[in-house]
Amino acid sequence: MNRTVNASIRDRNEGNEVQCAQVNHHDNSRRKEMNKHLSILIASAMGLAIATSANAQEQTNGALGVLDEAEIPAEVTATSEDPEAKEDEDTAAAFATAPAITMQYFRPQDQRGINMFEAPKEAGAPYTGFRLDWGAAFTQQFQGITQSHAAQPVYDADGNRMNALRDIGWGFNNAAANLYLNAQVAPGIRVALTTYLSSRHHPEAWVKDGYFQIDESPFDVELFNNLMDYLTVKVGHFEINYGDAHFRRTDGGNAMHNPFVENYIMDAFTTEIGAEVLFRTPGGLLAMGSVTGGEIRGQVQGADRRSPSYIGKLGFDRQVSPMLRTRLTGSAYHTASSMSNTLYGGDRAGARYVDIMEGSNFAGRWNPGFRNSVTALQLNPFVKFGGLEFFGVAERASGQAANETEDRTWTQLAGDVVYRFLPQEQLYVGARYNTTSGELQGSLAEASIDRWQLGAGWFITPNILMKGEYVTQQYNGFAPTDIRHGGKFNGFMFEGVVAF
Repeated sequence: MNRTVNASIRDRNEGNEVQCAQVNHHDNSRRKEMNKHLSILIASAMGLAIATSANAQEQTNGALGVLDEAEIPAEVTATSEDPEAKEDEDTAAAFATAPAITMQYFRPQDQRGINMFEAPKEAGAPYTGFRLDWGAAFTQQFQGITQSHAAQPVYDADGNRMNALRDIGWGFNNAAANLYLNAQVAPGIRVALTTYLSSRHHPEAWVKDGYFQIDESPFDVELFNNLMDYLTVKVGHFEINYGDAHFRRTDGGNAMHNPFVENYIMDAFTTEIGAEVLFRTPGGLLAMGSVTGGEIRGQVQGADRRSPSYIGKLGFDRQVSPMLRTRLTGSAYHTASSMSNTLYGGDRAGARYVDIMEGSNFAGRWNPGFRNSVTALQLNPFVKFGGLEFFGVAERASGQAANETEDRTWTQLAGDVVYRFLPQEQLYVGARYNTTSGELQGSLAEASIDRWQLGAGWFITPNILMKGEYVTQQYNGFAPTDIRHGGKFNGFMFEGVVAF
């Protein structure tokens, strides 16, 4: 959903390295070829966006040069305006069931928040004094996945196999729920609090974040007022703004903004305590800088082992024409030392694929284990032309665990192609390819994970979504005794989501 639509609706183990390398020679060649094709796809999509943008601008300027405004007949002007008025009316009618947006500078939890990325710089609602707003999100999945592997059996002293896959079939997963509390405490100043009421990782209630978001100066001073026309400040414990993928991910009970059921394999998401400043211009340029404590929770012990995290983002986000929107951002994250960094393990809600492979709460994802230090870079192109959209991830991360002396590196590539249709984009179909590869902790053997997701969804109302996907995932390069050796799973997932 492009920014024009958003604006119109805003008011509402270890192993044998040599053996592994021989076994996976052909798999590595195939992965390199697929990564090459995906890189070409990302570059082509961005090139198409730029070319289309220039062509659209040239055509617009040419049309304006043919006739002066005074020469255009009145009946032609009226005809050209009427469809826009009708479109506004249709949009209002389509989202009439959605709750009104009462918080300022707010990204809605429902369909209206799709492709919005950062919270908007337009107020979206008048300030009428202190106001409290509650919201919630709920989700339930039905899983039908099968799995297999080729790991050599390992037994304990009692003869029990320690690396056997769990016997799974079809069935419902436990539901998840989020609770949102927002308070408008002053013009342009909002306090936000998110609580995971129930999730796979924490069945008990667990606070995700709580922070101030400041979009208007608390002091009526012209200099400050002018600065805040371009700035958004966050202070507190918040979801860090590294990369753009976290804006499209499933977050506990809220799966509205993810066109698929599961997140990316390397899920760069965490919350940290600190401050963030985001600068945006009306022309679409953006720059962000943030300094945090570098860990998911606050603590005072081990101060000599902890360093701040530095996060930055540069890019642009431009509505080129009513049909075309382009966005490109580059992000960086750096922590020199940490007792327990969680850039790739900060999700306290758990993954969607239950009891697969190693059977952990995050099975299906991959955490490279950079708990002591990490430097990560992520590039995200986004192009939306009409109902067709492309979103890409190109990521490289290096770091160490506490017992390592040399950096290991992991890379990730992903591409989403989604087509949304019907007047308010109530239906969509999409495909995602995701691959990640790098050095395993301990052995330094090269391993990789590849995934395809084919999905579709239906927004019954702006607050109710039904979606499903077919997923197939394969593990390559893991040690012969690792439960993931020769591992693969595939099957269907169906999910219902309610958010408001």
